Amino acid sequence: MVIWILSGFKSKLNSLLQIAVIITMNIIEFTLAKDLLLFGKLNIVIAFLFVLVIYYQEFILKEKRNV
Repeated sequence: MVIWILSGFKSKLNSLLQIAVIITMNIIEFTLAKDLLLFGKLNIVIAFLFVLVIYYQEFILKEKRNV
């Protein structure tokens, strides 16, 4: 995925896939391994903030730069 990010090939699809992976990973971790999470229940909030950063970077900032 790093090569995909750096290449910029279909970056919107890449961003959506990253968001899906982060959400899925955190739901699985939250349900199966709560005791192993670094920030406990707060981990899901941090993951959501990371998803927002990815979304903002790809779908809002890039659109503003292209205008």
